[in-house]
Amino acid sequence: MSTTEDLTKDLSRIMQLAASDPHDIGPLLNYGLDWMLRLAPFDLVAVFLLESDHLVVKAARGPLADARVLRHAISLDNFTSIREALATCGPRLFYEEDHAHGEGDPFDGVLDFPHGHACMVIPLCFGGNAQGIITFDRERCGTYDSQTIQLVEIYAQVLAMAIHQAAQSQLLHQLMRESNERERILREEHQAGDLLSPLQSKNPAVRELGERARQVAPTPTPVLIHGETGTGKEGIAAFIHQWSERRRQPMVKLNCAAIPESLLESELFGVVKGAFTGAVKDRPGRFRMANGGTLFLDEIGELPLPLQAKLLRVIQEGTFEPVGSDRTIKVDVRILAATNVNLQEAIGERRFREDLYYRLNVFPVQLPPLRQRLEDLGPLCDSLLGRLGRRLGKPPLLLSENTLARLRQYSWPGNIRELGNLLERAAILARGSVLTPNLFDLSHSSDVKAGVGESPTPSADASAEAPMISLDEAQKRHIRMVLNRVNGKVYGPGGAAEILGLKPSTLQSRMKKLGLERKVHFEA
Repeated sequence: MSTTEDLTKDLSRIMQLAASDPHDIGPLLNYGLDWMLRLAPFDLVAVFLLESDHLVVKAARGPLADARVLRHAISLDNFTSIREALATCGPRLFYEEDHAHGEGDPFDGVLDFPHGHACMVIPLCFGGNAQGIITFDRERCGTYDSQTIQLVEIYAQVLAMAIHQAAQSQLLHQLMRESNERERILREEHQAGDLLSPLQSKNPAVRELGERARQVAPTPTPVLIHGETGTGKEGIAAFIHQWSERRRQPMVKLNCAAIPESLLESELFGVVKGAFTGAVKDRPGRFRMANGGTLFLDEIGELPLPLQAKLLRVIQEGTFEPVGSDRTIKVDVRILAATNVNLQEAIGERRFREDLYYRLNVFPVQLPPLRQRLEDLGPLCDSLLGRLGRRLGKPPLLLSENTLARLRQYSWPGNIRELGNLLERAAILARGSVLTPNLFDLSHSSDVKAGVGESPTPSADASAEAPMISLDEAQKRHIRMVLNRVNGKVYGPGGAAEILGLKPSTLQSRMKKLGLERKVHFEA
């Protein structure tokens, strides 16, 4: 077979390998080196690929190709001649004076070649860009002739083109993964778009909060959302994103407490293949996923200190390095963070960086607990039931008036999340579209108000339920129950104000309005 036929056959095969698995170019490089068996005599031929200012062996063939060779790397700072060869994309032959008095051989210190042995370096270049080198070494003294050098250069160009195609295929696969992930995130956002807007709240404090959130939404300013567990911090973050100029890009979410510390860095910043055991392919990370959009970091107080420093850098400079890579990535991401812990206390305990706190807390938002916005209970239930019906494949779900009255008598320690869980359980158990009180088991909780005319185990007969009461009467009974349990204590730890989540002065004003005086003895 002629050299032209060989080259055509090899070109076809190597392009197939370049496209087959872009995440593993080992077979491609090994096949390329096997060509060299037909082109030039050698005892060792190796492919070095560029990684920053180093050349690292990725494949080797020949009698001297052992484990030492496959772990070898050289710095370009020590090999000016190879750096020049890469810059000009021209071959470099090493002569006896190079071995004796010059820079030496790339494998000096690894293999003991005699001075004057045959050595050649061929750059791997495509489109004027250097990707690495192929080195040829032979223990016998002498040099390679011009015809051999010319033929090796041709094959090296083919191999460089295949390496370039593999890199482009890998980039394409990565972009496709990122695109699929963005589509998934946008679908989730669309499904979350039916949440009750804070601007629609019946509670003045929540409406004011919504107005503040809408004001900050168009800016790139980080927002720190405070609130008890389950108060809807992710929901308000979604509205800030939807009101912003980034709404056509994804809002990516990460719960800092839900991922093991050992994996959290790679989840945030991505990882390159081989960075650690189990890293079998490149992963972009949440910052790359959120590029151009918003990153919501829930439970930010649980972020480990080393990662807090990296997060601070991204907020300040917009740059980071993936795990296992020295390549700097630049992103444009708006940060929304949420916490249910006191970050200032965490700073005092050296669990949270003070500089990160001030970068995140530029625009704080405080969400009230559900017990302080019970006038929103009905609209919240409607919103949650709308989503539940679609997810469970049920017709539109409704609450009876008696059911809603009963839910208003509960203090909701788990807030909106607990409400959603109870509604989902009731929706599953319901035989029709109306959710009745017997579907809600609140008897296990000490937070159910006493003395409202209902038995601990609700009757299945809706006609036997307690009559409806006003919101003021429900609040009065709940405050009375709490005051009974704390023996009338309003202020301080364990007092009624702390339990109810109110300022003592606010609680006293509400007690006066409802006709409850501290000096009165409250019956159990």
